[in-house]
Amino acid sequence: MKLEKSEILKALEEITVAGEGKNMVESGAVKNVITFGDEVVVDLVLSTPALHIRKRAEVDVMKVIHEKVYEKAKIKVNIKVEAPVVQPQKNEIKGKAIPGISNIIAVASGKGGVGKSTVTSNVAVTLAKMGFKVGLLDADIYGPSAPIMFDVERERPLSVKVGDKSKMKPIENYGVKILSIGFFTQPNQAVVWRGPMAAKALNQMIFDAAWGELDFMLIDLPPGTGDIHLSIMQSLPITGAVVVSTPQNVALADARKGVAMFQQDSINVPVLGIIENMAYFTPDELPNNKYYIFGKEGAKNLAEDIEVPFLGEIPLVQSIREAGDVGRPAALQTATPIEKAFEELTRNVVQEVVNRNESLPPTEAIKITTMAGCSAVKK
Repeated sequence: MKLEKSEILKALEEITVAGEGKNMVESGAVKNVITFGDEVVVDLVLSTPALHIRKRAEVDVMKVIHEKVYEKAKIKVNIKVEAPVVQPQKNEIKGKAIPGISNIIAVASGKGGVGKSTVTSNVAVTLAKMGFKVGLLDADIYGPSAPIMFDVERERPLSVKVGDKSKMKPIENYGVKILSIGFFTQPNQAVVWRGPMAAKALNQMIFDAAWGELDFMLIDLPPGTGDIHLSIMQSLPITGAVVVSTPQNVALADARKGVAMFQQDSINVPVLGIIENMAYFTPDELPNNKYYIFGKEGAKNLAEDIEVPFLGEIPLVQSIREAGDVGRPAALQTATPIEKAFEELTRNVVQEVVNRNESLPPTEAIKITTMAGCSAVKK
C-alpha cells in the first residue's frame, strides 16, 4: 500500500502537543513527513525536553496513523528539542520584590578606596532629611562599614514578629534603617566565606528582615564586579545602579567596567549615573581655591563618553572623613558646602529614578512626584 503525505498530515491534526494548545501541524511541531510505500518518517520539533512529553508525542503519532490511515504502517518518529530563546527585555525587572519597598538603588564602584560607602551613607541621610523613608543594606560582606559610619557598632538587631514569622529588626539611626554583616561579627573577626555562604547571609538580611515601608533602599555593594553583585541582581528587582569613582585614570578604568557590568544583557540594570568623589581639594584657609589632586572632571568626562548621567561631584574635605569615623555622616551638618553638595547630588539621583521609572510599563512603574521642595514617592 502506498501512503499519501496529505493523509498523514490530516491524521496528525488530531494530536495536540502538551503545553502547545494547538494541533501538531498548526503549531509547527511537524517539520516533515516522508512516505515510502507503507513506510512513514515523521520529523517533530518540540519546545520541551521533558522525556514523558517526547514519549507521548511519539506514541500519539504512531497510534493516530495506525487508526486513521493504515493499521500496518511502518512508522519512524524523529524528535528534536529546540527550547525557545528568551531575549532579555529592556528595563527587565529581576528578582523577588520586597513588599513595601518602592525603589532599590545599588551603589557600586569599580575599585576600593573611592569612598563608595561614604557616599552611600551621606546620600541615605540626605534622603531621610528630605522626608523619605530610607533603608541601607550594607552588602560589603568582607568590609562592612555602615555600623561605624552610623555610630551603631555596638547595636544588635532584635527579633520581631511579623504575622506568624520572626524577622530581624533593622538598626535605625538618623532616620535610616540599617542592616550589615558587621552587626553579627566581632570587630577583630574576619569574614572568611565562600560565595554561596555570603549570598545566603545577604538573602537573610534582605528577605528575613522587617524593613517595613521604604521609599528607597540603598545597597552598598562590595568593590569590583563579582559573585556578591550577581547574587544581589538575581535576588532583587534593582531600580537602578549608581557608580562612584574618583577622577584619576586607574579608578575611571574600573568604573567603566562597573557600568559595563550592569549594562550586560544578562543583567540589564539601568545605570542612574556616575558620582565623582574627591573631585578637588579646598583648604580651609583658601576657601575659594580648588586643587585637582587626582585630576580634573575625570568621572564627568567618563559619564559623557559612555552616555550615562553625571550625578555630581563631592570635594575632598577632611571633615567628611572625620564625620564618617565618628559615626555622624557629614551631610547631617547644616548650612555647610558639604550639605549643599550632597543635597544637589541626592536630588539628581532622585530625578534619575523618576526618569527611569517613567520609562517602565504602567503595571511596573513607580511614580515619584516633586512636592514642596523635596519629593514624595508613590506606587
